[in-house]
Amino acid sequence: MTTKTLLLVDGSSYLYRAYHALPDLRSPDGFPTGAIHGMVAMLKRALQDVQPEHAACVFDAKGDTFRNEWYPEYKAQRAPMPEDLVKQIEPIHEVVKLLGWPVLVPPGIEADDAIGTLARLAAASGHEVIISTGDKDLAQLVGEHVTLINTMSNERLDVPGVLAKFGVPPERIVDYLTLMGDTVDNVPGVEKVGPKTAAKWIAEHGSLDGVIAAAETIKGVAGENLRKALDWLPTGKRLVTVVTDCDLAAQVPGFPSLDALALQPVNREGLLDFYGRFGFKTWKKDLEAALGSSAAAGAEGEHPPAAAPAAAASIDKHYETVLTHEALKRWLERIREAPLTAIDTETDSLDGMTARIVGISLSVKVGEAAYIPLAHSYADAPDQLPMAEVLAALKPWLEDPKALKLGQNIKYDTHVFANAGIAVRGYAHDTLLESYVFEAHKPHGLESLSSRHLGRSGLSYEDVCGKGVHQIPFAQVEVQRAAEYSCEDSDMTLHVHEVLWPQLREQAGPLFVYEKIEMPSVVVLGRIERHGVLIDSAVLARQSHELAERLMALEREAHELAGQPFNLGSPKQIGEILFGKLGLPVKKKTASGAPSTDEEVLAELAADYPLPAKLLEHRSLAKLKGTYTDKLPLMVNPATGRVHTHYAQAVAVTGRLASNDPNLQNIPIRTPEGRRVREAFIAPPGCSILSADYSQIELRIMAHISEDPGLLKAFAEGMDVHRATASEVFGIEPAAVTSEQRRYAKTINFGLIYGMGAFGLAQSLGIERSAASTYIERYFQRFAGVKRYMDETKASAKAKGYVETLFGRRIYLPEINGGNGPRKSGAERQAINAPMQGTAADLIKLAMVAVQDLIDHEKRATRMIMQVHDELVFEVPEAEIAWAREAVPRVMAAVAQFRVPLLAEVGVGPNWDQAH
Repeated sequence: MTTKTLLLVDGSSYLYRAYHALPDLRSPDGFPTGAIHGMVAMLKRALQDVQPEHAACVFDAKGDTFRNEWYPEYKAQRAPMPEDLVKQIEPIHEVVKLLGWPVLVPPGIEADDAIGTLARLAAASGHEVIISTGDKDLAQLVGEHVTLINTMSNERLDVPGVLAKFGVPPERIVDYLTLMGDTVDNVPGVEKVGPKTAAKWIAEHGSLDGVIAAAETIKGVAGENLRKALDWLPTGKRLVTVVTDCDLAAQVPGFPSLDALALQPVNREGLLDFYGRFGFKTWKKDLEAALGSSAAAGAEGEHPPAAAPAAAASIDKHYETVLTHEALKRWLERIREAPLTAIDTETDSLDGMTARIVGISLSVKVGEAAYIPLAHSYADAPDQLPMAEVLAALKPWLEDPKALKLGQNIKYDTHVFANAGIAVRGYAHDTLLESYVFEAHKPHGLESLSSRHLGRSGLSYEDVCGKGVHQIPFAQVEVQRAAEYSCEDSDMTLHVHEVLWPQLREQAGPLFVYEKIEMPSVVVLGRIERHGVLIDSAVLARQSHELAERLMALEREAHELAGQPFNLGSPKQIGEILFGKLGLPVKKKTASGAPSTDEEVLAELAADYPLPAKLLEHRSLAKLKGTYTDKLPLMVNPATGRVHTHYAQAVAVTGRLASNDPNLQNIPIRTPEGRRVREAFIAPPGCSILSADYSQIELRIMAHISEDPGLLKAFAEGMDVHRATASEVFGIEPAAVTSEQRRYAKTINFGLIYGMGAFGLAQSLGIERSAASTYIERYFQRFAGVKRYMDETKASAKAKGYVETLFGRRIYLPEINGGNGPRKSGAERQAINAPMQGTAADLIKLAMVAVQDLIDHEKRATRMIMQVHDELVFEVPEAEIAWAREAVPRVMAAVAQFRVPLLAEVGVGPNWDQAH
């Protein structure tokens, strides 16, 4: 007789995980759908993996259970279910039923107890029982015919598996849980007893009863805590024990027969309607194809589904360490035949410009990977293939643009191979950028991606190299351990891509951002980083000397104003002088209750008192000296004689780049001393520096998006937009606008772009709040289109949970609906500004790519050396200056067609300061 299988899904366990793991997905009408999608994808995967005859998806019902009668504090500390998840419960029940699953929501008991009861009954009647859950408590149900699987992490626990994972057999899981307690359910255990101690005690004494009997002999703090908990432990054990004899007759008609849990046919018509209502475009298309329907797939604006977290097939890993020429030859054949190969390098440094290869891993199929160790140098390390031979063998494939490759942070690996003389081409995908475009507000490291999208976890760098002072170089990691770590990286990179890419290509806007902006940008940025910037260290040395003299003078002046010497770098001493000795008004306090001396406070005080002004100037110059004039010469690469910054793409949710080591984007330009630092960024002999900067780009984007007639007219006619704004706000002719009125208008223009209100404007202008309110009212009266844009954008952001740039980049705003007052207000301000700042970020990247394409096409010797916000900086040979002056701004202005003209302003000089 064929054994039947019962699949029991712990729905309550998974819906929380789906909700927290996925982005803030929304239906076309703004309804939250992340948990719904995660549950559906997980159920589909579970059916595919298990193929049961009977099944049930079990959820917790509202209200207390019998455990609350036993212990009123049971689950008392649990936070209420998020409102957006509450909204999805009913649709989840609906779609689970449409998929043909029996749904159980047993009142008065927990889902665990219903699962335990059904598992006991089914196992007794000869069924194989598979319980799909993420809850460790249910490991107590595992037995000869009961197995646990975690559909999100591909973990499978039979009797040996439970013992291997927890250190105790299934029949001792209740004892194990009793000793540890359960903080999630607010069930106390023995204080400071964790998994290791609980398993150790049970192994030594056989059971909880044995541990209790031996309590007087158990030494140390743990023994004392055990003795304190003896009276509680019986209640704790009762609370963590899954009940397996519940009366489920009302939930399962015909109980105790399991016939009512037979899977039913999928209600395809009902699902088609459901997928349409909730915006699940891909599933709707698939279902229509299955039904033979020619119905349209759905509006382009629908939010596409995302992968269920870790809804991946069970992974059977086959990792190989390549130590022979035969193995290398075999893997060379595999990667040449593969449509896409994931590749990862292990190196001796995080600095791509100097890193040297220690090993390389390759994966062409999920679960299969190879590691080629090349420079492991510990004692008794196995013989490794010569690096020169391996790289020579790989080089034709690496440099073949038709051999498609995949990586996680491909810019780094491109530098690493370039250090070895290999110019990698053919990178088709980067999972770092896939994630960044798909869900910019989430972490994009491979470990996070694997956990979030695959439910997989692997060895961390610290696992193989150690931490802190005990960390060893990767070259000293044992080869087999390194192979496991590196193979996991390339394998999981391929796996993440297979999950993310199908979703990304269903979204027209994000797909454009990924394919036309981010992926081309990574190539150009790699070239910019590699070329570097020439620095005149002698100029910086002179500036450092001058700054040191000015700092000493400021210190003397500050001491004179204070009437005594003090440490200008000590907030405590500054506070004592300002608020104690001098009696200046306290503006705000620190978390510890001391008067604050931060820059905001000093700036406010500096308007009326001389000492805070001196302190502010001292801080500014000290930072400039320490960060730039002293440090930049130390960062010159001795091999190139240049400074090489690192541009991070996947950081700012708006798409802006981040520059670090050194940060070339934060060099102060509002002070003469800050601007002078740019004098040290020089052109080599025979060249000049050319700077091309988009003019008032965010205001132009505002004019385009808002379609405000006044702003459109000002830009179309080439007017001074701030003068035009002042003319409208103050009701005077443009020619009559004073410099002070223009300054006010400029502050209003840029302030409103950043969502500034009357309070912020009043602070910026140093005027009364009522006057600021009047200016804003006048502005909105004259520029009604701007007001309409702001109102509509905030409403759309609240409905969708995100805003978009003009090119389709999505910027999620998690707190636009769920945050507290200040955070919600901040999200609303971001909703107004992010489309403009994000569009500006997209434009400069498009410009960067387009200009580089032109340089390459015309085989020019001009080199792009920096991207700083809305500015591109070049080294231009003297013979190409006339060409660059004309071509660069022309290309930058033509990368997009707006309702107002785009304008790039160009300057040329021997250094960056004179060119800007």
